Amino acid sequence: MTPNDDIRELLTNTKAIAVVGLSSNPLRPSFGVSQYMQCKGYRIIPVNPNEQTVLGEKAYSSLADVPDKIDLVDVFRRPKFVPEIVDEIIRLRIRAVWLQEGVVHQSAANKARDSGIFVVMDKCILKEHRARGL
Repeated sequence: MTPNDDIRELLTNTKAIAVVGLSSNPLRPSFGVSQYMQCKGYRIIPVNPNEQTVLGEKAYSSLADVPDKIDLVDVFRRPKFVPEIVDEIIRLRIRAVWLQEGVVHQSAANKARDSGIFVVMDKCILKEHRARGL
């Protein structure tokens, strides 16, 4: 562990994770990763207009529809959707966004950082959590 491990700090202080693009299909990476995080004690909030419930949690059509506090937004959408997600995160004043492996959008990440949002990009939250032994 590095002395200043921002990802460790983020994961330690996060309670509720809104997962944009969470699918109820157990074969999808979003399902397995979210199930792991849920088993580790995080509240998972599915954000997917095509789902009713996922992992026993009510699904919401958008981040704005979630009535509860969101600590972190985990994004399982293609990069082209990231700018609009980041804009919503900025509007809702959510403090952190995590773009999963393969989800890279540099200008949206820069816009989020410029707005004071902690950004993790192109990393798997499960792998990072596991690597830190949390």
